[in-house]
Amino acid sequence: MGGLRVFDTVLVANRGEIAVRVMRTLRALGIRSVAVYSDVDARARHVAEADVAIRLGPAPATASYLSIERVLAAATQVGADAIHPGYGFLAENAGFAAACARSGVVFVGPPVPAIEVMGDKIRAKKAAVAAGVPVLPGRAELGMSDEQIAEAVREVGVPVLLKPSAGGGGKGMRLVRDGRGLAELIAAARREAVAAFGDGALLVERYVEAPRHIEVQILADTHGTVVHLGERECSLQRRHQKIIEEAPSPLLDTAGRDRIGAAAVRVARSVGYTGAGTVEFLVPGDRPEEFFFLEMNTRLQVEHPVTEAVTGVDLVEWQLRVAAGERLGVGVAPVTLTGHAIEARVYAEDPARGFLPTGGSVLALAEPALPHVRVDSGLRVGDTVGSAYDPMLAKVTAWGPDRETARRRLDRALAAMAVLGVTTNLGFLRALLADPDVVAGRLDTGLVERRLAEPGRAGLADAEVPADVLVAAALERLLALTPTGPVVDPWQLPGGWRVGEPVWTTWQLQAPGSDPVPVGLRGPSSAAEARVGGGPSTPASARFDGATLEVSHGGQVARYVVARDGAVLWLGHAGRAWALTEADQLTGAGTGAGAGSGAGGAVRSPMPGTVLAVSVAEGERVGAGQPLLIVEAMKMEHTVTAPVAGTVSALHARTGQQVRVDELLAMVTAGEQP
Repeated sequence: MGGLRVFDTVLVANRGEIAVRVMRTLRALGIRSVAVYSDVDARARHVAEADVAIRLGPAPATASYLSIERVLAAATQVGADAIHPGYGFLAENAGFAAACARSGVVFVGPPVPAIEVMGDKIRAKKAAVAAGVPVLPGRAELGMSDEQIAEAVREVGVPVLLKPSAGGGGKGMRLVRDGRGLAELIAAARREAVAAFGDGALLVERYVEAPRHIEVQILADTHGTVVHLGERECSLQRRHQKIIEEAPSPLLDTAGRDRIGAAAVRVARSVGYTGAGTVEFLVPGDRPEEFFFLEMNTRLQVEHPVTEAVTGVDLVEWQLRVAAGERLGVGVAPVTLTGHAIEARVYAEDPARGFLPTGGSVLALAEPALPHVRVDSGLRVGDTVGSAYDPMLAKVTAWGPDRETARRRLDRALAAMAVLGVTTNLGFLRALLADPDVVAGRLDTGLVERRLAEPGRAGLADAEVPADVLVAAALERLLALTPTGPVVDPWQLPGGWRVGEPVWTTWQLQAPGSDPVPVGLRGPSSAAEARVGGGPSTPASARFDGATLEVSHGGQVARYVVARDGAVLWLGHAGRAWALTEADQLTGAGTGAGAGSGAGGAVRSPMPGTVLAVSVAEGERVGAGQPLLIVEAMKMEHTVTAPVAGTVSALHARTGQQVRVDELLAMVTAGEQP
């Protein structure tokens, strides 16, 4: 289609991968793109790729990306015709959409009344009922007090979900399986809802065991045409946060797709919807002919690439065309679904530590460039990933003529990706894709949590550092220490020069939270012997081409992306990454393991973030497992508990303090108070 000449300049009121993705379509349409940024994003990729970039303010979102006044001032400064909000931040803010209209700039999204109704889960459920669409049993009343919520829980009957009325994404949701601790669950849900959405209103909804989460993509123009572009399966979730999504759903047949699609269209029509939106449903896995309305997202979804892959429709382009007053065109109404697509979300989180958010600087980056694979990313080498914003870094989408081909292509793409300097969930994603139930399409929203609860499956990936990786790290050190040039002094070779057989050089390599492991090498890097711990010696070799370390060990050849951050060596391979520190360097044949350092009664921060609350004081007696502090990062709260029963002998944290991962927060001395 031709360029969109109604808009000359569009400001993208977002950051990261979605801002980069929107700008890609703007470039294709010949539209000038404007980025906005906070101080921590001044050198971000979305800023570099825009035609113009405007500073909003400091890092806190309330002073930058969530500031309606500053965003509109930026739009006025550059003469923007329209604002695309992406998702998150102001995307579903009715006040922002209204302010855009008052300022004479087009908001690329639905009308204000639609945002207001669907942005409130209570009003949204009532609209769905009025449209003849079934909803889950529950109680959705405005302004319910804690006592009324508790009464509703008893009335509906457990299990129930406490859900924020003002938002989604799993933030502020709490599952109530019995009446124990209900007051604490309500308080925590309200607190998290206020932090995420600025509104602590809650509703109570019947919890369905082992359901499927299926959503329908809607497009509607301003001339009365409303269509659906098929459904997406979003059942692979952890704590109500989607991880892997696909289109179409392996559960639905053509008749089921038509029924749920028609229901989504009725919901959209009921509120006069225009633009792109998503209607979400809960579907019993054993009764796919039934479905229950959950909510409507009045924006572009994170997982929209899978719909684009199977329809060939650029949803951002049609958001812009609808906002400019165009009618839905050929290829959109009606739409044809071709093949299958699966998307995985790459997060800055550590599966081995309960999926807590991580951070750091991106030291090296490898993104797959493979046929039928799409990467939506906002990353660049040198970026700092902090705790100010959402931990999602990128999305990888693979298309295939059938589901299994798409799954295999996605796995291959994830194996080719590396983000060094920041711990991610890439290994977890590959393990999840290989799960037999996922391979077979036997999905439900509780599958991931059940797998994680199985013995030894705490991250769905091995937390131990494989021997091959340890050998690769030692070979990298050997290569770095080996002199080069036309003349090499044998006394400068690692391990020295001896009459007789070469001497062993041993490095003590340590991963976070693990004891040092001795790794010995003997001989040149091109033909060495390796010995890990007290194990036997094995042949090993390596060569480095300036970007990739190729290692042969144990009869296998592996290629590693490598990067160094001071004393820490990062290696990435097959979708996993390891950070190893050289604890000590010894010359000789000794291979004794280093002693581990126990944490004792030390209380450390599990993630980089902000201390939200401190509930103890120095000198206070505490029990093992008693809550001491709450650390918040990326709108997620984590309660830090006492490791032992005893006395709080030192308290280093205060409310509002910024802390690093593993920073010492307190000390608990075991035993009676002196």
